[in-house]
Amino acid sequence: MNRFTRKLFASLALVAMLGAHALPLFAQDKPAEKPADAAAPAATAPAAAAPAAAAPAAPATPKCGDKGFDCNKGDVSWMMTSTAFVLLMTVPGLALFYAGMARTRNALSTVMQSFSIFCVVAVLWVVYGYSIAFTAAHDGASLSPFFGSLDKFFMLGEDPATAVAATFSKGQYLPDFVYCMFQLTFAAITVALIAGGFAERFKFSAMIIFCILWFTFAYLPVAHMVWYWDGPDAYTTQKAADIAQSHAGFLFQKGALDFAGGTVVHVNSGIAALVCALMLGKRNGYGKTQMAPHSVMMTAIGTGMLWMGWFGFNAGSALEATGAAGIAFFNTLFGTATAGVAWALTEWIVKGKPSLLGICSGIVAGLVAITPAAGFVGPVGAFFTCAIAGVLCFFAVTTVKRMLGYDDALDTFGVHCIGGMIGSLGTGIFVNPKFGGTGVYDYVANKVGDFDAWAQLVSQFWDIAVTLIWSGTVAFVILLILKFTIGIRASDEAQEEGLDLADHGEKAYNY
Repeated sequence: MNRFTRKLFASLALVAMLGAHALPLFAQDKPAEKPADAAAPAATAPAAAAPAAAAPAAPATPKCGDKGFDCNKGDVSWMMTSTAFVLLMTVPGLALFYAGMARTRNALSTVMQSFSIFCVVAVLWVVYGYSIAFTAAHDGASLSPFFGSLDKFFMLGEDPATAVAATFSKGQYLPDFVYCMFQLTFAAITVALIAGGFAERFKFSAMIIFCILWFTFAYLPVAHMVWYWDGPDAYTTQKAADIAQSHAGFLFQKGALDFAGGTVVHVNSGIAALVCALMLGKRNGYGKTQMAPHSVMMTAIGTGMLWMGWFGFNAGSALEATGAAGIAFFNTLFGTATAGVAWALTEWIVKGKPSLLGICSGIVAGLVAITPAAGFVGPVGAFFTCAIAGVLCFFAVTTVKRMLGYDDALDTFGVHCIGGMIGSLGTGIFVNPKFGGTGVYDYVANKVGDFDAWAQLVSQFWDIAVTLIWSGTVAFVILLILKFTIGIRASDEAQEEGLDLADHGEKAYNY
């Protein structure tokens, strides 16, 4: 058994041990009693209100079509379409966006990272990911605000045709298998985004193991903390609402608002990308040799696919074909264009010329910034949030990166982490009805509640801080262990040859 094989077995044993220690967190004896057997992303934290009349008890095992559990055909069609849109964002949208910014000898390996990560995460999501992120933990589980249960392990016990997941309207549901696939695409693109920070130098075998562990111990708990709740039908009286809140994720309980993944997707992946860049070190020749994108045109095509797919990402996160989806759709177009203009103008002023790569980067920064705010803010909020993101993200990937000297190869941290934080704070400010926002809905009173601007901003800071610390720490620990077992950095020879040939035995272009 050679040295590499021994290291590979050691790392696989590490994965098995981590999994074995994690499983007891999700397995308890007695399930909690909750008003609705459904999971949906957190839109609001219900405000205190006078008790309303109690609703009739829901069936023990609700199914699509049961009284009070309507699965609207239009909503279901929209959600399946949105899922396909979000798939397009990663394969091939993100793959082409990243590949164009890589050097020729690493273009194919960058595409391979996007495709392989998507497939691996898709499998893990169905096996255990969806269950951990979108079920309530059992009674007595000390980590219930951070992890769900394994009740939906491999989707066992679910009726594929009739199992339901909650939307944001009482009495309106989606087929659980549709919602599971929608959230699968979010999980997969989040992990794939990290590749921008470690491009052109992460050993492929170590990269796959890192992604599996980070998905398990960073993405799943953050998604649960921000997005898990019992659904709106659980909020019938103040007492019922209090019980439902006790089942919700930690950051949902704090009142954090994240419509489509500003922290869950972008801050989460962005900080992990920075940790990867720092732990792996700079690419060979960084700062000394030319590392310009090999095809800005490919990046532009990827940008267009990302923008197209992002309508499913944001407007789909409304979970219904309603006015909320329309607001998110509007903001995803208007706000994104605003950021593209802001970045291009800033670059024009600072560098003397606007670039295609610049406006593409600005568009992505706008998409990132509007993600947490999409269904919560009006045009004013979208304009200011995305304009600020376009300017600040430009300086993050130019001035700040140069001053601090880190090699965030494809600017995942500068665009996604910084843009996600700007978007999250913008959500907290511009959700205010005074600025044209929707306010925070009170599901007990069945109306928009009184808005507390300072409390909402504090909730957003909680969301950002917890995500940064949790994700960054998990990434650091995983990389540290891998570094001293199988190694994480591609050899100097592999980097010189290019990872296309060194890792995959192929070239992007055969002239």
